[in-house]
Amino acid sequence: MSPSGKTIFAFGCYLLVLGATLLLTPNLLLALFGFPLTEEVWIRIVGLLVIYLGIYYSLAGRRDLRPFIAATVPVRASVLAVFGVFVATGMVSPMLLVLGLPDLLGALWTWRALRSERFSTALAST
Repeated sequence: MSPSGKTIFAFGCYLLVLGATLLLTPNLLLALFGFPLTEEVWIRIVGLLVIYLGIYYSLAGRRDLRPFIAATVPVRASVLAVFGVFVATGMVSPMLLVLGLPDLLGALWTWRALRSERFSTALAST
């Protein structure tokens, strides 16, 4: 696995844990972040979708799927900005920003790995 592949694989593992928590014990996570508890099924459906995303990320990382890896950087970096809009408009508690931090940090880690790999490739070809 390339360094960038490892970052995507690690993020996929994070998504699998987050998704399993949302699917199996959603109120534990909601309470931890100060959100209202729920008995509705929607949060569990979101958990299942997050698990599916985790599977895709893990497989893409293990197989070093460069186009996917590169595409995740701006998408994951945007999560915190969108969450910021939700907070700024009063739709949700600022605690949501904490859930966006792994996306931003993971995107920066992947971006740095991709840059390093491109730099290494350029040096090797000269």
